[in-house]
Parts: sequence; structure tokens; C-alpha cells
Amino acid sequence: MNIRFAICGFGHIGSRHSTIVDGYPSAQVVAIIDPKVEVQNHPLYPKDVPFFENIDAFIASEIECDVVTISAPNGLHVQLAKKALEADYHVIIEKPMGISRLECESVVFKALNVNKQVFVVKQNRYSPPSKWLKEVIDSKVIGDLYMVQMNCYWNRDDRYYKKGGWKGTKSLDGGVLYTQFSHFIDIMFWVFGDIKNIKTNLVNFNHHDSTEFEDSGNSIFEFVNGGLGCINFSTSVWDTNMESSISVIGSKGSLKIGGQYMNEVEYCHIKDYEMPVLPPTNPPNDYGPFKGSAANHHYVIENVFNTLQGNDTITANALEGLKVVDIIERIYDAAN
Repeated sequence: MNIRFAICGFGHIGSRHSTIVDGYPSAQVVAIIDPKVEVQNHPLYPKDVPFFENIDAFIASEIECDVVTISAPNGLHVQLAKKALEADYHVIIEKPMGISRLECESVVFKALNVNKQVFVVKQNRYSPPSKWLKEVIDSKVIGDLYMVQMNCYWNRDDRYYKKGGWKGTKSLDGGVLYTQFSHFIDIMFWVFGDIKNIKTNLVNFNHHDSTEFEDSGNSIFEFVNGGLGCINFSTSVWDTNMESSISVIGSKGSLKIGGQYMNEVEYCHIKDYEMPVLPPTNPPNDYGPFKGSAANHHYVIENVFNTLQGNDTITANALEGLKVVDIIERIYDAAN
């Protein structure tokens, strides 16, 4: 079964999607969609693939296509996804699914009505430490959950927030929990479930001239399934990313996954448990001066293939993508 992809948004992530699809057996990139015509000069632009400045022009072309990948600015994800669904395509949406629960719900409703699949990119779920953490919690090896602490300390400065760009805007970026740290909130939700009784503090330390939102904060809450939780986050770290970590305390032991991108197990001490040897974690996505979460997008594309061929189920579906946006929205709302 040959699966045809259109890539909507040809920036750092869109070009990565295109490269992975182009090298995948039985896959084909049939269109690139981007408002910037100069992306056609990008060194990774696929040879002889038609270019369109907007999704309406692509849909009108009637090029045969199965999946549209949405890798545009955050605030455009929902409207582009709905147009693709209305045109009878499956959709892959980069994180975050959107920047409000309400608009994400409209995507879920549309997908149900047209009977199409919505894949939300949550590539950190494929990271060996994350998969191991879920196994430990699901099997209750660690006992009753007492406390979970997540720390996300990254750098984003004027090298990242370019004047006149979409990054840093409330309407298209949304905030650091949407753009920088939604993958880690997804891991928290995937492993520990929903949260309640949220209290949040937000501060803008050094991005007053570059963003329309706060760069740092902390939030405390309770897990619906039991246990206390908190997240501390900031993009005001000087020069380079410092840490993305999660510490867990349970009735039978404790653990910590750390490193810059939650990529290594730093501590594991659990009663009657021997820590297994985990496969190596893939390196982070490299964006020049900045790095992001693990480069696991090839697993995402593999899941799309296997699901559409009836051999697998979606790793992160629209409802899960919606739920992560809901949690982020409630964390922010708890500061108002």
C-alpha cells in the first residue's frame, strides 16, 4: 500500500517529516505547502514535488493524497487540520494539537464526522526512559504514588525569538508550555493521568521584549488517580538548555529520569527490583543554536503506516492531544 503525504509547513520539523517520508518504503511526498515561496530553495526540499502557498490551493489541485502533515505555527494547527479533514485526508498534527481545548474539540468532532484518523505527534513516548517509566507505574512496581516533580529548564533567547516572527506571540505560539514543554506534560499525562486542584505562579524574567507571555512558572496539583504533583518550568536559563527531568516517589521506591531532554535514568531504587538495561535514547532534534526533544519522528511515521494498513493503533490520538492542551490550558488559567 503506497501512502502519499502533503507537508503543510516546511520549517525545521516539516522538512524532517518530508525527509523521513521520502526515505520510507511505499511512501511518497506529493506536495509541499508553505506561505514562504523561498522554502523551495531549502536543501531538503524534495526534488520535483509541487509547491503550494496555501492549503486551499493544494486541495483545489486535486492531487491524489492520503495524509496531510500539519507542521505550521501552533495557532494554525486546528484550522489547517479541519480543512484537510474536510477534503477527506487523514491528518498528522505536530505538537501542540492546538492552543485551546475548545478548538481541539472541533477537530475531534470533524474527524468523527468524516471518518478520518488524526495522529498527534508525541514522539517522546518512544523514548526508552519514558517507555520504562510507564511500565514501572502501570505495573505498580513502585507501589502507591506519593509525589511527582517535573523540572523543565531550557534556554530560548533573542536567537530564537526573531522580530516579526510567530514565535513569542500569544495567538500563534501560545506560551512555553505549548511550544517548548508540551511533550513533557504529555509524558506526565500518559504515565500518571489527569490532574486537579491546580495552583500556578507565572513570571516573565527576561523576555519582556520578545514574548507576549511569561517565560517561567511553577504549578502544584493533585493527580486524579492519587498523589501530589508539581511542574517547574523556564526558558530563561542562560545560553543553553539545562534540564528536563521527572522524579517519582512511591511507597516501594523512588526514581529520577533526567538529562537535558529526560533522556537518561539518573536514579532508581525500588524494593525487590532490578533496573533493566535500556536501549540508547536518540539524540535531540537539532535546530542550530537550539535543541529540542528526542529525534523520534521516524517512529511516528512508522505508526502512521502501520495504523493505516490495519496493523497497529495510533500512539497518540486526537483525544489524547486534546487532553494535553486541556491540562496546559488549566495550568495557565490557575494563575489568573
